[in-house]
Amino acid sequence: MLIPRSLKTEYAVQPLGVDVPRPRFSWVAVAPGYGATQTAYEILVASAPELLTPERADVWDSGKVESARTFGIEYDGPTAARTRYHWTVRLWDGSDQAGDWSAPESFETGLLDEGFGAAQWIGGVTDSAPLLRRAFAVDGIVRRARLYASGLGYADLRLNGHAVSDAVLDPGFTAYDRTVLYVTHDVTELLQAGDNVVGAELGRGFFGLTSVNVWRWHDAPWTGDPRLIARLVVEYDDGRVDEVVTDETWRITGGPTLSDSLYTGETYDARRALPGWDVAGFDDCSWSPASVVEAPKGKLTAQAHEPIRVVETVDPVEVTEVRPGVWIVDFGRTVAGWTRLSTSAPAGTTISLTHGETVADGNVAAWNVHVDGDRIQRDEYIAAGTGLETWEPRFSYKGFRYVQVEGAAADLQLRVVNSDVPSVTRFASTQAPYEQFERAMRRTILSNLHGIPTDTPYFEKNGWTGDAQVGAPTMLATLDLARFFTKWLGDIRDSQADSGQLPVIVPTSGWGFTDLSPATEWPTVYPFLLREMYRWYGDERLLREHWDSLTRYLAWELDRVEDGLSVSVLGDWLPPGFGSGPAPEDRRLTGTAYLYRALVVAAEIGELIGQTNEYRKAAAELADGLNRTFLDRTEGRYRSADDPDYRQTSNAVPLAFGIVPDEFVERVAAGLAADVEARGFHLNTGCLGVGVLLPVLTAHGYGDVATKVALQRSYPSWGYWFDLGADTMWEKWEDDSRSRNHYFQGTVVQWIFENVAGLRVVDAGAERIVVRPDARDEVDSASIRTETIRGRVAVSWKKTGRVLSLDVQVPVGTTAEVHVPSARAADVDAVPQAFAGSATYTEGYTVYTVGAGLWSFTSRSAQSLV
Repeated sequence: MLIPRSLKTEYAVQPLGVDVPRPRFSWVAVAPGYGATQTAYEILVASAPELLTPERADVWDSGKVESARTFGIEYDGPTAARTRYHWTVRLWDGSDQAGDWSAPESFETGLLDEGFGAAQWIGGVTDSAPLLRRAFAVDGIVRRARLYASGLGYADLRLNGHAVSDAVLDPGFTAYDRTVLYVTHDVTELLQAGDNVVGAELGRGFFGLTSVNVWRWHDAPWTGDPRLIARLVVEYDDGRVDEVVTDETWRITGGPTLSDSLYTGETYDARRALPGWDVAGFDDCSWSPASVVEAPKGKLTAQAHEPIRVVETVDPVEVTEVRPGVWIVDFGRTVAGWTRLSTSAPAGTTISLTHGETVADGNVAAWNVHVDGDRIQRDEYIAAGTGLETWEPRFSYKGFRYVQVEGAAADLQLRVVNSDVPSVTRFASTQAPYEQFERAMRRTILSNLHGIPTDTPYFEKNGWTGDAQVGAPTMLATLDLARFFTKWLGDIRDSQADSGQLPVIVPTSGWGFTDLSPATEWPTVYPFLLREMYRWYGDERLLREHWDSLTRYLAWELDRVEDGLSVSVLGDWLPPGFGSGPAPEDRRLTGTAYLYRALVVAAEIGELIGQTNEYRKAAAELADGLNRTFLDRTEGRYRSADDPDYRQTSNAVPLAFGIVPDEFVERVAAGLAADVEARGFHLNTGCLGVGVLLPVLTAHGYGDVATKVALQRSYPSWGYWFDLGADTMWEKWEDDSRSRNHYFQGTVVQWIFENVAGLRVVDAGAERIVVRPDARDEVDSASIRTETIRGRVAVSWKKTGRVLSLDVQVPVGTTAEVHVPSARAADVDAVPQAFAGSATYTEGYTVYTVGAGLWSFTSRSAQSLV
């Protein structure tokens, strides 16, 4: 009997504010034993959980639907704004036996077409971050209350002295002239009988950034002073509904936050604090009436991705007074976030907190050549002198490990801050560096998730498309990014020019269309990430929604192809020895290769959604152009006239993307392995080559070479970083790396997951997986556990001499192709053999194809490498 678990609506558990007219349901089907399948389902939707029976469901009954689908199932009933719907599901198994109904779940719609009603955007001229408040009365028993609000750039929303949620830096960053996000808050428990107050403090964020910077965020098309729109809906038990909306009746004043900038930090004057400003009874007669201000051009849409939160609080590992009145606080880890300060300093004392990733000459290094001025990542707190005072910023975050404290003594705590996305994967191995790399990459990715995938939390905080391009497979294998990347794909579409062109950073102020254009390897993330979202989550709706924009983009790329090649200016960024860009190779090689892959995956997308296209033909023409120009058929290697050195990326990328003509594959792979060995088993790849080098070597029989690169300790290598004290991935291979929290060189973890642990999710939301641990040199065991959209997949292997045991957990709806290392098929035992069926043998592996269940395989002739 099948049991439905982990019920979600639009990838979320009990979401509020769903703005999708036909939200999608999903569940995980669980069953004991082997080979279980789902053959049908029935979904009930009702206005109350007690009505969730076939006889009483008053909203929608799907009826019995013969289908194996467990996700992406669209609700087909009525949808009203601001309404909670309850739902349940039951399943039929392969014997047509119906299971029990699941425990009820729910979702609640947002404003939909109803919008914000009479609410208006409000703001006003203040000398500091504005405080806004509105008093109102509650005169009955409240059944439900929702606050719908958008504060730009950020809003710290308050109700009767309490934060309305634990979200920070909210709402998420978007191209505000295209999309503005609002957030739904359940504030039922925060209301009280009688007088109440709703309030907000507004920060600037990227909406109103004033720090002059090279990316022109201070001069974006939407740039303006902070503003707020809000609609509070209070429903009483007696059926009455009251609303409080933003308008001229709100009051405004300048608060204690004198300045805030995502790049320079915040200044807070505690002497200007107004205790009780957000509760009833506060005298706001000296405040001014709020002004109705111009609405941003973007469409108001419910925020569907996970909010940014404080996810951890950490004490220092060391505090050192480096000179009188100057302390350096070491938190022992490199992260994104901010510090919480506690002090008892006299009134008027200014305490400065300078955040940085390194220490040099007795000072925390905090500099940024891209931002004007000498203040970078520095918070300032001006004490009120009222005893013990505690403060933390709310409108900026920093990338750092160290904090330099000046002005007065203070106790600090690290507040780790990032988009609160769930981790889905656990990895373990007897090879300690692999675990170290995985932990570091996870921390680095999380440090760069703040509503968008950024490149560095210290310097730029920009959504570089190339970083996500190379990092997406590792990111998706580590975290549940269904909601997060759905949002950012919308940002990509919003950032598209009328010509179809995409910029190199998303969102963009307009920078990145001409400043670093064309740069094919970067914006081709668009089709690749869409395809990856289908691989991990089977999201067909996303493919359909983006098809028109995608085809416009690819038309722009194809229109500028010259002599069968795509021109690009960025190339393989930051290989060893080139600390300010790519090596002097012809960047048309990687540009053409990435456009080739983009066209291939776009062709696959079109086939999945029934859209005919000629992208495969265009891709073949690009492959011909690349091979004609760069393939040295005499030496069997790819090279460009601009660079006399051998470039591993120039050879690994064509191999990885399937561009190399069949008759040259073996020679190109052998040449790649030979170059790696000649360099003492070192890489010479930048960000584009790092993620493909080790998988390509392993795929072509050089797994031992790949392993030596992975475990290398001297420059350039990951081990070199960690011997220098790294705990995150760095931007450059050199020890003077500008950024020390930068994931695009850390994609070795994809190889660790797929080749060392041996788990490869193939397609269609893990409908098919391949288990093949083919990088087993110098490691005795490895395990990986991943929560896919279909359920838990787990792989664990251990070798003792020539004997290798391999355990594989396969969820309902997934088929696993399990490659057991062996000298011959007769040396492999499968448990339970009765369900595992027959096996085939190929190239050193006995291959089983199995369905749902927990499978065990033992090989008596496993070699260290095959």
